[in-house]
Amino acid sequence: MATIRDLIAPSSMEIKYDSLRVEGLYAQSFYVYAYPRFLESNWLSPVINFDVTMDIAQFVYPIDSSQIMKVLKKKVAEMQSSVRMNAEKGMVSDPALETALQDAEELRVQIQRGQEKFFQFALYFTIYSDDEKKLTRIAKQLESMLGGRLVLTKKADLQQEHAFSSTLPLCLDELEVFSNMNTSPLSSTFPFSSADLTSNEGILYGLNRHNDSLIIFDRFSLENANSVVFAKSGAGKSYAVKLEILRSMMLGTDVIVIDPENEYEALSQTVGGSYLRVSLTSDRRVNPFDLPTPYNEQEVQPGDLLRSNIINLHGLLKIMLGGVTPEEDAVLDKAMIDTYALKGITMDLVNPGEIPPPTMQDLYDVLATMEGAGSLAQRMQKYTIGTYSGLFNKPTNIDLQSGLMIFCIRDLEDALRPIAMYIILNYIWARVRSKLKKRILVIDEAWTMMQYEDSAKFLFGLVKRARKYYLGITTITQDVEDFVKSSYGKPVITNSSMQLLLKQAPAAIDILGKIFNLTQGEKYMLLNSGVGQGLFFAGLKHVAIQVIASYTEDKIITTNPEELLKEREFRVTYEEAAKPAEAAPVEVPAAEAVPAEPAATPEATEAAPPAEPAPGPVEDTAVVYEEPVQVPAQEPAQEPAEDEK
Repeated sequence: MATIRDLIAPSSMEIKYDSLRVEGLYAQSFYVYAYPRFLESNWLSPVINFDVTMDIAQFVYPIDSSQIMKVLKKKVAEMQSSVRMNAEKGMVSDPALETALQDAEELRVQIQRGQEKFFQFALYFTIYSDDEKKLTRIAKQLESMLGGRLVLTKKADLQQEHAFSSTLPLCLDELEVFSNMNTSPLSSTFPFSSADLTSNEGILYGLNRHNDSLIIFDRFSLENANSVVFAKSGAGKSYAVKLEILRSMMLGTDVIVIDPENEYEALSQTVGGSYLRVSLTSDRRVNPFDLPTPYNEQEVQPGDLLRSNIINLHGLLKIMLGGVTPEEDAVLDKAMIDTYALKGITMDLVNPGEIPPPTMQDLYDVLATMEGAGSLAQRMQKYTIGTYSGLFNKPTNIDLQSGLMIFCIRDLEDALRPIAMYIILNYIWARVRSKLKKRILVIDEAWTMMQYEDSAKFLFGLVKRARKYYLGITTITQDVEDFVKSSYGKPVITNSSMQLLLKQAPAAIDILGKIFNLTQGEKYMLLNSGVGQGLFFAGLKHVAIQVIASYTEDKIITTNPEELLKEREFRVTYEEAAKPAEAAPVEVPAAEAVPAEPAATPEATEAAPPAEPAPGPVEDTAVVYEEPVQVPAQEPAQEPAEDEK
């Protein structure tokens, strides 16, 4: 009769002196035979996180304290005797002997006080591979990894079967290769470890899902303060970024946001920020011909500001005009220089100062008069006198003075969004360079800028240079493939020291796995994460994160349609219930002689209909409360007799 053991046992095993093979899978076992004098905590973590198939077995045998005290007493006496004999013979003292004597005496005192206990510890490894050469390479990596910490290993030659059995989950130690350890170094071999991202400064990003510790971090403490956020729709990426914005502003950081879907308006209203709608019908304008104000004029050479802005305008016009030939690019360059010159801005000026810059209309007028620029002028018509004329050819009428500045581009057509994002980013970059201040720039749906070579190049330039101006750029996208397909996608990621990966779609997980070197377990976790759950990378560390918010923060930043609808219904109900009941004003008649009327009998009282109010609207009635009106008292009506009742 077959048993469970027969079902799970391999059909065959080939045992060699230095390895074995189990059904086509090669295996090799090792044991640790020596440790350094000091073991730091978490020293085994690199081996546990080594991305290979491996079994690790630990055996701990406690030793009775009375027995070890006798052994230590004898050892201490022997070493003290050796030290005295060497001193009597005039020999040079042995540092190793004196160190061993000191350690033994300290250990004996600690065991005597109950602070330490003594154990015998065995540590075995079995590695697996489907290729024998690959197995040899993994074995060398493992020995090198442990040898760098002075933890010495040996292959279990001629004992591979016993070593393999010792690493199976059978709780059988068939090798019995022990090392003596007390409690402190033994505790450093604890196999379960998790990274920690808690610092004394920064903001709360969430909870560490491994150990429930707080993830408190300052992004400006890294090499650069840039970050990228990747997640599928509905995974909570905008929620996490808005939470970071709200908490960063509490520490005095200015935040600028490009909002493509009107998700940040409630946040702006709550904190008193500026919310600017950029559309064809809006009165808010940004002139792409504006020149930046230099932060330090002494470091600026004549023509630097003009030359830099003309280079940026080249990239913008290539997007607007649908690409240009090299000849047209040269014509555009001369036309832009002439356009600025007509306004009095030339390459000889260090800082144009208060000179008003030209507009897109001025460039169109110059192109219309230039030979060979007819095609360019014709394609530019829709931005000057055509459908899109009200958006890009007016002077700038906004200013970055608020602690939270949000540019909403939801009402723009899809064809205009990359152009608008380019112009807005160029304007923001010019203002950032004019005044050094701690800022965060959030670019939501950044994949739209990666669709065009020039806008992607411009975004990469911002990310690469942001650190010099105390700026951290956050790029958010849900289309990972479109983002990394650009030649500037991966450079943007590598120049961002902080990354947040939330729940991912199956189509994107392999791409992210290659970029971030994710393990199979991390890929599985990202595929099955809930809302607000994922991986948080900060420099060389990364942890599993759960984004958390307080009740008040959640009400400010949530974009869940169901929650917003409930909140709106509750607000309407509350406002209606809070309205006071409006009492109709009482009309007081003027004081005049009133003829006496006969007292009404009970029969007449019952038959008389109730008095109707005077006709006319109530609000037209004058109500006077200046002097009290003297109303003569009337005699009470005589009650009917008992039989009449």
